Amino acid sequence: MKLLIASNNAHKVREIKEILSDYFDELMTMREAGLDIDVVEDGKTFRENAVKKAMEILEKSGFDATLADDSGLCVDALDGAPGVYSARYAGEGHDDRANNAKLMEDMKDVPDEKRTCRFVSAVALARRGRPVLVVEGKAEGLLLRAPAGENGFGYDPYFYYPPLGKAFAELSAEEKNSVSHRRASLDALRKALDAEAASR
Repeated sequence: MKLLIASNNAHKVREIKEILSDYFDELMTMREAGLDIDVVEDGKTFRENAVKKAMEILEKSGFDATLADDSGLCVDALDGAPGVYSARYAGEGHDDRANNAKLMEDMKDVPDEKRTCRFVSAVALARRGRPVLVVEGKAEGLLLRAPAGENGFGYDPYFYYPPLGKAFAELSAEEKNSVSHRRASLDALRKALDAEAASR
């Protein structure tokens, strides 16, 4: 079975291929397949967006299976914001710097002990004639007041991960891939696929 990965993010794609290559004959990105399908992500949750993206691209691509994900940062003191708006928290067309600046401004009066947050990743696998598999993974952390590290992207410099005593942006790609929310969701998908195979 061929799997179309609904992403062109090189880091994300490499991680997906490493974790799921045993389950599919071929894994291909949208760019590799010569496809340009834009899906409006208007769901209220990461799961809704991931499912919508996976199903729409499955219908339009002609592939047997599509994998889509939606992820972001949820801050407890902000009632779960930025959440599904993580990529456009400072407004459409704004970049990581603007999003982080808005987040720091919104959190400036929140004491350290209340700066709990988590990265969440929802992954949806859509297949022809089969139910959609949807799983979630999380990485729990604390929001820093100043950026740390040069790696990663998005909110990584401000996301402190207590088990490793570093911000996500201070981790190597290998370290981050072993503990990230996306890793957790892809591991959960592997378990779901194994359970499905065992029940046949």
